[in-house]
Amino acid sequence: MLNQFSRTELLLGKSGMERLENSRVAVFGIGGVGGYVCEALVRSGIGSFDLIDDDRVCLTNLNRQIIATRKTVGKYKVDVMEERIHEINPAAKVTTHKCFFLPENASDFPFDQYDYVVDAIDTITAKIELVLQCQKMGVPIISSMGAGNKLDASAFRVADIYKTKMDPLARVMRRELKKRGVKELKVVYSEEKPIRPYEDMAISCRTHCICPPGTERHCTDRRDIPGSTAFVPSVAGLIIAGEVIKDIVNR
Repeated sequence: MLNQFSRTELLLGKSGMERLENSRVAVFGIGGVGGYVCEALVRSGIGSFDLIDDDRVCLTNLNRQIIATRKTVGKYKVDVMEERIHEINPAAKVTTHKCFFLPENASDFPFDQYDYVVDAIDTITAKIELVLQCQKMGVPIISSMGAGNKLDASAFRVADIYKTKMDPLARVMRRELKKRGVKELKVVYSEEKPIRPYEDMAISCRTHCICPPGTERHCTDRRDIPGSTAFVPSVAGLIIAGEVIKDIVNR
């Protein structure tokens, strides 16, 4: 019977679509990369989502995040993404977590119930803990490396973490994962040399922070505030979504 996934079913078949519908994917980080991951996954037929992010949509997100519009500024990202998912597929199941994932709260998440985990966060400690939790539970995971300070969307590659090059975040992850005995990790990374952003205080969040009152974490807490575009993080997110879909259908 004709439905919203009919064109996808022509490529993946009925059994493939059933696997997607019965899969539960957790996306950690609903930002420039994670938002596009969710967008492609729900349009591909994934049936259940866990969305994890403590952040709200900021005015500066409008240049790159698919959930960011003038109407959503100030709203929790997981709430906006949940609404968008249901507008695309009302039958999708969505569980939201308004929190920042850390080793301290890792036990709050049902990793044993996830069919796949997407790491779209940018904190080293949290990324490592995600990998360790997935390894312990035997859950497939794919991690996004650095998408900030880049302009070449064609430079992204899919590889094992130990075969990456150029990406500073991947370099740190390689070192830390090796210490912990992690032998492999699928990642999406860029071979483009990062660009040093302009230091213009007139447009800097450091001197013009507009985060809503009550926001626990601020981008100004970072040592460097990265520049970004509409076309780089989105490509990373779509590549990740493609890997998730292929892995689930072919398992």
